[in-house]
Amino acid sequence: MSIEVGSKVKGKVTGITNFGAFVELEENKTGLVHISEVADSYVKDINDYLTVGDTVEVKIINVEKDGKIGLSIKKAKDKPARPQRSSRERAETFESKMNQFLKDSEDRLASLKKHTESRRGGRGAKRG
Repeated sequence: MSIEVGSKVKGKVTGITNFGAFVELEENKTGLVHISEVADSYVKDINDYLTVGDTVEVKIINVEKDGKIGLSIKKAKDKPARPQRSSRERAETFESKMNQFLKDSEDRLASLKKHTESRRGGRGAKRG
């Protein structure tokens, strides 16, 4: 299998540095997994995630003209697809949210008016 951008391959970690890990691929080619491509969360120390000799599945994210291969472990993992809601469900959800917002808004306005008007007949009433 040739090295193509977007393909997933298995490789063996051959070296670890403070900026990433070198992974040996097929045909004696080596690529680099940058520290930012190891996990979905922040990686402070790559040694917490990888050790020399580990077999990992990587996705090829780029191949430079000079032969350098960029790899990613986090992009090689399949993420579960989020369930899609139908447009009818979205519309009903929007309508119910809008109705609730209007009801709450009217309640707040009534409460505000009740507390700002004085007992003598409202704002700006003449005193006699």
